[in-house]
Amino acid sequence: MIEAGALYRRFLRAVAAGLFAVALASPAAAGPAPRNVIIFVADGLRSRIVTPQTAPALAEVRAQGVDFQNSHSLYPTVTTPNASAIATGHLLGDTGDFGNTLYVGETFPPPYGTPVAGVEDDVMIGLLNQRYGGNYLGLPTLLEAARGKGYATAAIGKVGPTAIQDVTARDGTATVVIDDYTGFSTGEGLPLAPDVAAAIKAAGLPAVAPDRGLNTSPGAYNMPGVQVANVVQQDWFAAVATKVLLPRFKASGKPFVMVFWSRDPDGTQHNEGDSLNSLTPGINGPTSMAAIRNASNDLAALRQAVKDLGLEADTDIVVTADHGFATLSRESPPSAAAGYRYPDVTPGFLPPGFLAIDLAKALGLPLQDPSGYELHPDQGDHPKSVSLIGADARHPQAVVAANGGTDLIYLSAQASGADDRKARAARIVEWLTRQDYTGGVFVADDLGPIPGALPLSAVGLAGSARTPRPDIFVSFRSFSTGCADAELCAAEVADTDLQQGQGIHGSFGRHNTHNFMAAIGPDFAAGYVDEAPVSNADLAITLAHILGLDLDMTGHHGRVAAEALRNPSAGVPVAQPFTLESDPAANGFRTVLKGQKLGESAYFDAAGMPGRVVGLEPAPAP
Repeated sequence: MIEAGALYRRFLRAVAAGLFAVALASPAAAGPAPRNVIIFVADGLRSRIVTPQTAPALAEVRAQGVDFQNSHSLYPTVTTPNASAIATGHLLGDTGDFGNTLYVGETFPPPYGTPVAGVEDDVMIGLLNQRYGGNYLGLPTLLEAARGKGYATAAIGKVGPTAIQDVTARDGTATVVIDDYTGFSTGEGLPLAPDVAAAIKAAGLPAVAPDRGLNTSPGAYNMPGVQVANVVQQDWFAAVATKVLLPRFKASGKPFVMVFWSRDPDGTQHNEGDSLNSLTPGINGPTSMAAIRNASNDLAALRQAVKDLGLEADTDIVVTADHGFATLSRESPPSAAAGYRYPDVTPGFLPPGFLAIDLAKALGLPLQDPSGYELHPDQGDHPKSVSLIGADARHPQAVVAANGGTDLIYLSAQASGADDRKARAARIVEWLTRQDYTGGVFVADDLGPIPGALPLSAVGLAGSARTPRPDIFVSFRSFSTGCADAELCAAEVADTDLQQGQGIHGSFGRHNTHNFMAAIGPDFAAGYVDEAPVSNADLAITLAHILGLDLDMTGHHGRVAAEALRNPSAGVPVAQPFTLESDPAANGFRTVLKGQKLGESAYFDAAGMPGRVVGLEPAPAP
């Protein structure tokens, strides 16, 4: 057990210095011919759910190539944060993409009209770029570095994380970006070069991306969600990739880097209708299984096209998931928010925005939506994604941004009539430690130490971010519903408008951090089980090493996963487990972090109060 405080800061400095030294000592591997790379992201795919029966093509890559058995999503375990890590190779304290939903203080222009940034949106990504120096991440991406060296580049798939892969390529003339809004005339999507649009039509494909059809609706508190996977939309993405982009890349004679972001299984797991208001089967029902198979089928189509085009010998394929998954629980009987009645919530269940409702009540302050409209939970109102706490909507005392299994809390330094930030943070953290839905708490380093909480620097959330950094991260409680493997039947409390029994993610349990990762191709070992820890931040660094590209190696970033490459001289690294623990709160609540160190790189398995988080068993009784 390691005491919190100055040790964390020394630890962080050592990680940064060590990783930079490793980067300098690792020249790019030279190959006989330029390599091609496909990064396939199976959104929301749990590592242990993949078998030859559930996902044949995914299991085949794992078996024939590298099985990254000890893989990690970055916390918060949601989509755009991990998309930023996959794109840049940096931890979230540097990328500043702290959640799918961010609070940025200054109101955006219409049609948004609020200070809320929903990052799974092409237009919003452009607005964030405008506000934060032309690139809200503040970092180059792998695709940007590749096209700068003459590679053909493309990103295709789910809106939001797809555009993040080359975040400044927005005019259709550089990286090809194709997502949910491609071909729309209403301005939501990014433009395509005319020759690419013509090639899509020439291949006999619709020029406009299809919507999700029957896969769209999440249902309601009294109506089940979807019972089909996202097949139609993803079939179109796969056809564009295999019939248009890959043949164009080959014909150009250029090496290429392409990211394919599969919305499934994530989208279907969120909306599945197999388990309305029941924790079982949850995300293990037939609809979720069909979504996993759907992603596997798309990978199979890509691999077959690479083979048919004669590109297999020069193409590396890396597969990852942005995060794992859980079944959503809306139960917390002690919560004041659960005691009110809402027209769209099962009586007795937590409503969307429950944390903000409870916190506003505890602080004795008004609750407002981002436009400044006051909400009255006792009259059936509840927040949606972001809530303002305090009488002044321009300078609220606290802002809560809901991100599923984690909520982000921002504390305004300009709030009138409020305690200073440190006193306010201590008061809020003390209150959080007494809520039964709290799994773990993390606070900005300049606010602590605070009993019950760990500093943001301990989990990679401090760095050079351009966007406003939240002051407090709250990870919600997770637990097993009773199967033999808790990672496969985990449930977690989450702040979302989905229903109990549907799918969710975002917390700091191992069920969310243990994403699927594998790789195959001429630069990766064959039939190799990599027991060393790896994370989504390692992918861009490793691929840049293979391709001989330069990425920004300042700050806090991943490592070259050299043990997984075809290099007989590379040793087998052995990771060392570590545990960090906060001082206990008055009621004994403490946030414990369990992770692994490999050289100077740190990987985070699970964090929170033991007994409240999957992957953190309760301490034995004295």
